[in-house]
Amino acid sequence: MNNNRQLDLKFPKGGFMVVLLAVITIIAFSKSTETIKSGQAGVLYKTFGGGVVTDEPSLGEGFHIVAPWNKVFVYEVRQQEIFEKMQVLSSNGLEIQLEASAWFQPQSENLGLLHKEKGENYISRVIQPAIRSAARSVVGRYTPEQLYSSKRDVIQEEIFVETKKILDKQHIQLNEVLVRDVTLPATIKSAIERKLKQEQESLEYEFRLVTAQKEAEKQIIEAKGKADANKILSASLTDKILRDKGIEATMKLSESPNSKVVIIGSGNSGMPIILGNQ
Repeated sequence: MNNNRQLDLKFPKGGFMVVLLAVITIIAFSKSTETIKSGQAGVLYKTFGGGVVTDEPSLGEGFHIVAPWNKVFVYEVRQQEIFEKMQVLSSNGLEIQLEASAWFQPQSENLGLLHKEKGENYISRVIQPAIRSAARSVVGRYTPEQLYSSKRDVIQEEIFVETKKILDKQHIQLNEVLVRDVTLPATIKSAIERKLKQEQESLEYEFRLVTAQKEAEKQIIEAKGKADANKILSASLTDKILRDKGIEATMKLSESPNSKVVIIGSGNSGMPIILGNQ
């Protein structure tokens, strides 16, 4: 009798059911909530309602109540980056090692379609194959020399454009493709460097020739200008002008305190004859 009273004190009538219901409620509540962190979005899967929800916006950041029989798949929707190191062939069949990276993010408005069609492994299923395919297509148009020197920026832009065409149809937003390194076979690289050096030396030599030619032309023009000026001056100097200039110079000399000037008649040219010493 005492034992029964003790049991009654420990477990009031209906107490076990209350505890059980409380536990069930806590578990159900925890299974019915989803917290989406910053930079993420959720795709709702309705077990009894048609599967993946594609005709409604994805679940945004914050706290959400979800029926316990449904499920939420969480995706990173911020910009992400992947690195690719691949072997590709140039236009003449030489093997080139290309290192590139891509900046991308899922299209938030189509996140449900991305999950339904591609799944959570969409990076390896879609993005990586797209970049590799575009890189092989683009690099195959150029020679190793173009890849090594002048066409790096052009190649990068073309890979971006071709990759974006593919990913836009796969519900993925491509922001940028960066070609980080192009590695050629050592022998090809050395040959290209020698050729570039020779071309640079040739350009420098041509520049010196052009500079020398221009300098020679300048001197010819200056000499011709002086000759033409002297010719014009000679033509303008008549006997009368020369005689007047001579008389003017003689008068200035006669006024000099350091000179004794004697003028005797005139010379054959009509100019005065000047005798004297200092």
